[in-house]
Amino acid sequence: MAEPVTPQSERGVAGVVERNVATLLERSRRAEAAPNIHGRIADRTTSFAGSGWFLYLHLGVLSVWFVINREWTPIAPFDESYLLLGTITAIEAIVLATIVLIGQNRMAAAAEERAELNLQSSLLAEHEVTQILKLVAQLAEKLPIPAADNPDLEELKNDAPPEAVLDHIDEQRKKSDLKRR
Repeated sequence: MAEPVTPQSERGVAGVVERNVATLLERSRRAEAAPNIHGRIADRTTSFAGSGWFLYLHLGVLSVWFVINREWTPIAPFDESYLLLGTITAIEAIVLATIVLIGQNRMAAAAEERAELNLQSSLLAEHEVTQILKLVAQLAEKLPIPAADNPDLEELKNDAPPEAVLDHIDEQRKKSDLKRR
């Protein structure tokens, strides 16, 4: 018995496909929504720290610091041993490294969300292909086509439940991890 046909939208896309695509896109939009205050600060700081202006600013400050403390100007030196400069740059490096790590953690979380979205899209595509195979199999039964005797076709006409697919992936990962040890 054939499954009911889903009405098509104005674009010619099946209603179930349109609904699933809308759900996936909404989920993606939520994942990319504005981060908390820490995330926004990290994003802006890493954006500036990765720019040419940041480099030019540092080169300028270091040049002025060096020129003043080498006594090449009438301004009195304030860090002749450059100990203060070393301390400031070390603290700056620690702070920037932490902010970059925060940004990388956010990017990793976003990449994980995109991977999950990709998995959902793949599962949707698998469901659609299964429906097409069922339709093709029904056509092959009506017409004298030898492909209808293909034993793989019966297996492919069955939907693969997403939970079963994910469980199988987990089992394979565990087996792979055990082999590596």
